[in-house]
Amino acid sequence: MTQVLRGERIGEKVLLTKRADNDLWCLPGGGVDPGESVEETIFREVQEETGLTVRVVRLVGVYSDPNSLVVYNKDTAVQIVALSFEAEVTDGKPGLSNETSDWGYYSLDEMNELDMLLNHRQRVEDALTEKVSAFIR
Repeated sequence: MTQVLRGERIGEKVLLTKRADNDLWCLPGGGVDPGESVEETIFREVQEETGLTVRVVRLVGVYSDPNSLVVYNKDTAVQIVALSFEAEVTDGKPGLSNETSDWGYYSLDEMNELDMLLNHRQRVEDALTEKVSAFIR
């Protein structure tokens, strides 16, 4: 399973959404549907979760923590491999969806006060370094 995650940066603040299903803050994103490219997934997921249209700027990193397992039906475990991208908003205003209960722009310091999903803070830190080559973690 691959997840594509992304946040939009304004100055040193990043767009985060609060998931409706678990109340954790995260970068907008989700899984690739069958027959869909990674780029198509980015456009669809960001649109679905925030109402924004984006343009992919760069690959920030590939994240494959062996401890990040998702268990289905108590007997099937999959390891998540997540691709994190920087993107810029080309149209729209942030809003809520059936997947998001809140949204906001946050600095790294402000993220210390948020309950965040998995390693999303690490992904934001990586994006803010503006390193040219992608992180592999």
